Amino acid sequence: MATSRLEAKFLFLWRCLDGPPLEREYRFHPDRKWRADFAHLPSHTLIEIEGGTWVAGRHNRGSGFMKDAEKYLEAALGGWRVIRLTERQLDAEWIERVRDYCVRSGRDLP
Repeated sequence: MATSRLEAKFLFLWRCLDGPPLEREYRFHPDRKWRADFAHLPSHTLIEIEGGTWVAGRHNRGSGFMKDAEKYLEAALGGWRVIRLTERQLDAEWIERVRDYCVRSGRDLP
């Protein structure tokens, strides 16, 4: 799948801040074809870049919103932490906090 403008911005900041390796388009559910934009496996954290916030896109319509809620619920029930980032959160301060969270949480897990 092609990288969106927002995903590219996230990756640029992640790399500039020396973030740990991430899996792209990670299929986290054993039965469904859901994929997360990024996954940090050691901390069991999924990172979703939420685009189309100000347009009537798929994620903002009723059915799309409900499908996303189901996806995130299944991720949480499967033991994943889900971090959702909007365009406003794609800056060095927020990404650094997410990076630190992943690193810190990855050390806590066996």
